[in-house]
Amino acid sequence: MSAYLIFIKEREHDAAAMAEYGPKAGQSLGGHPGKPLVFYGAIETLEGPEALGSVIVEFPDMDAARAWYNSPAYQDARQHRFQGADYRVILTQGL
Repeated sequence: MSAYLIFIKEREHDAAAMAEYGPKAGQSLGGHPGKPLVFYGAIETLEGPEALGSVIVEFPDMDAARAWYNSPAYQDARQHRFQGADYRVILTQGL
């Protein structure tokens, strides 16, 4: 059953760190079956805290999503995201 990792950017505080994060995060998908579906397109917050941006990546299942998220390549990229912005990250199973 498909699974989706949803990244919601809530606040950015270091653009340089985010500039390092982007390419590293994209490259970290190599060798993993993740498919980006949404990548910082137009956004309108209808409820809850304001969101500055979002990314949704589809995986074949929850285990594949966790394998990518916990991979050494993404863990290296993630440190830059932690320095650069506040995100909410959700892993959810599809229908």
